[in-house]
Amino acid sequence: MKTIKDIVDKLKMTDEPGPWIDELLQDSRVGVKKAIDRWQRQYDKKKAIIDQHHAKEAFDRSFAPFDGAKVAGVDEAGRGPLAGPVVTAAVILPQEAPELVGLDDSKQISKVERERLAGKIRDVAIAYSIHIQSASQIDALNIYAATRVSMEQAVKGLELAPDFVIADAMTLQIDCSTKSIIKGDAQSLAIAAASILAKTTRDALMDDLHKEFPMYNFSKNAGYGTAEHVQALQLYGPCIHHRATFEPVKSMLAERRRNE
Repeated sequence: MKTIKDIVDKLKMTDEPGPWIDELLQDSRVGVKKAIDRWQRQYDKKKAIIDQHHAKEAFDRSFAPFDGAKVAGVDEAGRGPLAGPVVTAAVILPQEAPELVGLDDSKQISKVERERLAGKIRDVAIAYSIHIQSASQIDALNIYAATRVSMEQAVKGLELAPDFVIADAMTLQIDCSTKSIIKGDAQSLAIAAASILAKTTRDALMDDLHKEFPMYNFSKNAGYGTAEHVQALQLYGPCIHHRATFEPVKSMLAERRRNE
């Protein structure tokens, strides 16, 4: 009879269930039962992630107007912050991308994992494009229009023209058929990939802005209106990268003009 340690070590090397695991279910030792339960939980979790990945690939393929059509996913990062740009990305993935198993909405993934996946996406993607929309353009156009225009520019920036475009909660005016998908980053692999590229690019930009304006702690809050950020605004006032049409920045600038 194998020792519990031998069984645990073999389970660590086992990716799929098999007859020998069925035989282990007859083992009455508590340590063996715990080891099998632990392996089964890990297996079920891994299988669920793979199943979700395949579902997202199938979701993207469902929009292809013909076999082999290039479907682009589009998403943004930074619509809500008080400072910094909106960043959008467009991504065309191959119909199957096993290297991207585990890819999800950027908000559901740690920063380290986002960076790792961003590198994978750049390697795997058939084409990708990133567009940066400045705070001044956001103020000039309004946040919705600025984001839409940025998404359209990201699509135009693709090296290969897509045959269909799916965008996260945005209707685009482009040269091919398009569909707005609510919570698209949770359903589409291509939109999730765009979300990762947009988020990691914007985070890097905000880290750069932090070096220029450390008082706002942009590297921590990414320009969002945290209590710390608002307190810094009250103390130092807005900088050139704050959005003049967003509150409380708008009121602060109006107060500054009144006092001049």
